[in-house]
Amino acid sequence: MLDVKNISLYYGAAQALRGVSLSAEPGKVTCVLGRNGVGKTSLLRALVGQYPIADGSITLDGNDITGLKPYERARRGIGFVPQGREIFPLLTVEENLKTGFGPLKRDDRYIPDDVFSLFPVLNTMLGRRGGDLSGGQQQQLAIGRALVMRPKLLLLDEPTEGIQPSIIKDIGRAISYLRSLGNIAIVLVEQYLDFACELGDNFAVMDRGAVKYACDRANLDPAEISRQMAL
Repeated sequence: MLDVKNISLYYGAAQALRGVSLSAEPGKVTCVLGRNGVGKTSLLRALVGQYPIADGSITLDGNDITGLKPYERARRGIGFVPQGREIFPLLTVEENLKTGFGPLKRDDRYIPDDVFSLFPVLNTMLGRRGGDLSGGQQQQLAIGRALVMRPKLLLLDEPTEGIQPSIIKDIGRAISYLRSLGNIAIVLVEQYLDFACELGDNFAVMDRGAVKYACDRANLDPAEISRQMAL
């Protein structure tokens, strides 16, 4: 579904990504791990087109999307849950979910039942403003908004950050369910190693804008990943 080859990204003279290659398959979770400031969020922002890359290529479902604008990538099926959630605090829960209608054709502009089956609390708060929700509820809302878009590729940027343990379990169950559907590729950026190891099928550890270690679940060694993250 996703094939990233040797991409580089600059913020002015500062290089944020250095020859990063990554892939994601439908029905699997690719985990990107690393400390703060190593380029994980920059990678996701490059994938959605927020920042143009200087080198390399990005392919989605067999099509080169390197030169496409963010809204064009959304129409191709990229859903993004940003770090910090970035919901609209003055809009209601229902209105926030409906902002996911943007890339959809008119006949597809409805909220899928899966959103409420995965996060039933949202169905009870449709009229409440997004800013009045707890951090965990806002995270569920941000994921639900991305799912409204019917993504082929779902990008999650540290969905467990600042979230209470009970909500982390709900988010983990949701990701497991989405993986089981078999038609969505998931890229999960995380620092919470246990959460990533529980869900991931493939793993990449980043440092200084590059992937310095990678493995699949068959060769997973959490101690080695932890060591790589600490170096």
